[in-house]
Amino acid sequence: MAYDGKIMRRALRRFEEDRQAREARFQARREEIFLRQPRLREIESQLRSTMSRIIVGALRRGTDPLPAVERLRDENMSLQSERRTLLRELGLPEDALEETPLCALCGDTGYRQGRVCRCLERYYTQEQQKELSRMLDLGSQSFDTFSLDWYSDRVEPGNSKSARSHMEMVYNSCAEFAHQFGRRPGNLLLFGNPGLGKTHLSAAIAREVSAAGWSVVYDTAGHVFSLFEDQKFGREEDAADVERVLKCDLLILDDLGTELTTAFVQSALYQIVNTRLLERRSTILSTNLMPDDIARRYSPQTASRIEGEYQLLPFVGEDVRKLKKNRC
Repeated sequence: MAYDGKIMRRALRRFEEDRQAREARFQARREEIFLRQPRLREIESQLRSTMSRIIVGALRRGTDPLPAVERLRDENMSLQSERRTLLRELGLPEDALEETPLCALCGDTGYRQGRVCRCLERYYTQEQQKELSRMLDLGSQSFDTFSLDWYSDRVEPGNSKSARSHMEMVYNSCAEFAHQFGRRPGNLLLFGNPGLGKTHLSAAIAREVSAAGWSVVYDTAGHVFSLFEDQKFGREEDAADVERVLKCDLLILDDLGTELTTAFVQSALYQIVNTRLLERRSTILSTNLMPDDIARRYSPQTASRIEGEYQLLPFVGEDVRKLKKNRC
């Protein structure tokens, strides 16, 4: 699983802020307890010094450290017993003065055995959802809210199935892609006229995949190509953005074909498609262009890679946005 560095930095910042806030609350609770029973503060101080006294006693030359260590151990046990008694008298549990990590797996470090712990992954997922929500309506665009009722169930002359039946197949393919993500590599080409649901199903996929903890980058083709072009000037932030596009677990490139197509754009699209295929990273291309248009607009090589490695999902029917507007 690849983590988006930009998103992870935000997640780590929030993770650390929350950890510090918990620590501050714990210290405030300790102070309240000490104010209620000052003897507990003295005991805590004595217990902290016991270990250093044991070490000093053990290292003292010319004497047998064992008796001193045993005396300090007995003193330590006595202090702990007194502490338990005082806490009990206050109606508090025995561990009231001990800070317990929120995550027992990593001790609130965010990492376990050199890998990101699931507690930090939750922060990452939340930050990624925020990032995606800037461009997508993740609140309403989900698989549950995608309605096939907007597509005609009439079979037009020359067609073998209705638009509704065809779009049901498209819907099922997108849902399977999202639910099976990570189990096997896959790529989608969503194409068809505007207003047929490409953005809705792209958002639904992004929502499902990001919620499972995978890194998702959703952007317009025009903006992504501009990032690649800006990288030529060598700015560090632009290089980082290009890295995000190439290395994320799922890239959703929207509105392919609306940008001004130049030789540089042709090269950049081939780099994106080819690099991600070679590294077995999934990509979704969404466009109003037909597959033949892609070959003419970009290059036969790019079109060949897409047609050979992507599942092609044509969107059909009437413009849903217009239908909704007219119904209102």
